[in-house]
Amino acid sequence: MLSRVANSIYWINRYIERAENYARFVSVNLNLTLDAPGIMTAQWEPLLIATADNYGFFEHYSVADRDTVIDYMTFDKRNPNSIYSCLANARENARTIRESITKEMWEHINIFYLKISETQSARNWEVEQLLQFFEEIKEGCQLFFGIIDSTVTRNEGFHFGRLGRLLERADKTSRFLDVRYFTLLPDDQAMGSPQELLIWTSVLKSVSAFNMYRQQHRVINPSHIVDFLVLDKSFPRSIFYCVRQAELSLYQISGRDLTSGYSNLAEKEMTRLRHEIEFTEVGDIFKKGLHPYLDEFQIKNNTAAAEIFNTYFDLKPVEA
Repeated sequence: MLSRVANSIYWINRYIERAENYARFVSVNLNLTLDAPGIMTAQWEPLLIATADNYGFFEHYSVADRDTVIDYMTFDKRNPNSIYSCLANARENARTIRESITKEMWEHINIFYLKISETQSARNWEVEQLLQFFEEIKEGCQLFFGIIDSTVTRNEGFHFGRLGRLLERADKTSRFLDVRYFTLLPDDQAMGSPQELLIWTSVLKSVSAFNMYRQQHRVINPSHIVDFLVLDKSFPRSIFYCVRQAELSLYQISGRDLTSGYSNLAEKEMTRLRHEIEFTEVGDIFKKGLHPYLDEFQIKNNTAAAEIFNTYFDLKPVEA
């Protein structure tokens, strides 16, 4: 497979996964403003900080309120991570490799992009309209991955796409958890308060983990939530599950057996990251601090992604 084609497939999946997760970020925060209006009404800047969009945001806006944050994270073309930008980039990547993807993939992503591009702003929308809009974004992204699952041969292209999707998902799950760190509560409503438990519940709902979590745990407990979203080996949006499956796809691409050890720096970084998470316990995470741990994971996850780029996508000069 040409590295150009593999790179496009990888980024199509990353962009669609990112668009879905941005829709999750905003819709969950909207629900929180309804559930805890006295506390959460002004809590929009934590979304920008957790996604690292705050620097770009304040170049164009002076106040992080509901309308400006939603517009910047959803429709703003100046934000390379906005939902619109992600869908536009995914569509452009798909357009350049139409011969390498299925007809159903191209048609869905093209229609999806055109539908979203018709909307330029969500200012003055009612909360119900916003929630419905972001639900449609999530459903459109999930349908795209369903199309891939049912129409694409399990070849190199499939695994490059899966690799991109899982790396992006692991990163965003860590950022969902990190939102709690940046969300401020009044001093008398901090540890163990109903408001704090409400925020932790929203973290679970943001990754569609609430029902699966409640099947394993009877109460909302921060330690159990972190254990479930970071270390669980079966839940498909947990950090460990994503890293483990991404590692398997990486070895499928090289055709190397996992038990034989790594054959390139991309496999080395991914296997090292998987080992570190696999032998971590929830007590170790809280001992280090949840935010420092997640921050460190994001750096290592980005390092693994950089090595994947260097190994498979980077154009290298031909040696004489």
